[in-house]
Amino acid sequence: LTDKETLLENLLVPQQQATMMVPVKVGDYTDFYSSIEHATNVGSMFRDPDNALLPNWRHLPVAYHGRASSIIVSGQQIHRPKGQSKASDGFPTFGPTQKLDFELEMAFITCENNPLGHSIPVGKVEDYIFGFVLFNDWSARDFQTWEYQPLGPFLAKNFASSISPWIVTLDALEPFRVDGPEQDPEVLPYLESYGSKNFDINLEVAIKSQESEEKVISRTNFKHMYWNVNQQLAHHTINGCNVKVGDMFASGTISGSEPGSYGSMLELAWNGTKPITLSEGTKRSFIEDQDIVVMRAYAEKNGVRIGFGEVSTRVLPSL
Repeated sequence: LTDKETLLENLLVPQQQATMMVPVKVGDYTDFYSSIEHATNVGSMFRDPDNALLPNWRHLPVAYHGRASSIIVSGQQIHRPKGQSKASDGFPTFGPTQKLDFELEMAFITCENNPLGHSIPVGKVEDYIFGFVLFNDWSARDFQTWEYQPLGPFLAKNFASSISPWIVTLDALEPFRVDGPEQDPEVLPYLESYGSKNFDINLEVAIKSQESEEKVISRTNFKHMYWNVNQQLAHHTINGCNVKVGDMFASGTISGSEPGSYGSMLELAWNGTKPITLSEGTKRSFIEDQDIVVMRAYAEKNGVRIGFGEVSTRVLPSL
């Protein structure tokens, strides 16, 4: 097509003139909790630094079922959510969240159905995966702390999740496969995953406020995930749960081992106790109104670069 300018003009649209859409009609949505660094950080903050992981964490991919209806595309703005929170020594109160947070994640999308009652073996999972998008699991941490027991996240998570506007296929990511971290203790046989099942994908998060220019606050990599996507879907369906074409499965927050590689404000600012500094001296403990959170991702090897684009979302005041 390169020498057919008229045809190219008819086929291509300049990016600034394009309206990006959610690339798939999401049927069901599950969010995992598969970064051991993230789970350890959260456990250290809210439970016991010496025993941060819950007893089940190293034995199965922990997850919750989220709300597919509030998955939105990059560029769509969100309003600060309202709900209940509770101080440690007070009565519950209602109002806009004071601890709005992002979570840097990847998500895969299925392209095949499995019948109800039939599980997907760990070695066959990739037959069911079409590709990946960038995923921002917006979270209201003060709501989450109050509501998550005994049944897990609810209003703290279901108000919005932002994704990149196109899907990078599994085939395109073949050159970027890498081995994942060693799993200890040994997993049960149905979760035994052989070969390179993690992906070397560079990730970053930036914040742009009304007072300052955009500043990158975190850089990390998808390859660090303790539980890989094969194990996630195999466990999800081991009880006979059926998945359908267009279902979305998010990885959970992706954090590395260093403070600059954490995938949430909860970790980066350590629950507000260590505010981070943006450009021009502006500080943040959590996300404020009019802030724009931008996530980007790409894989690069031997001169080949595969880009995921970005997820950019502005936060507006509560309605």
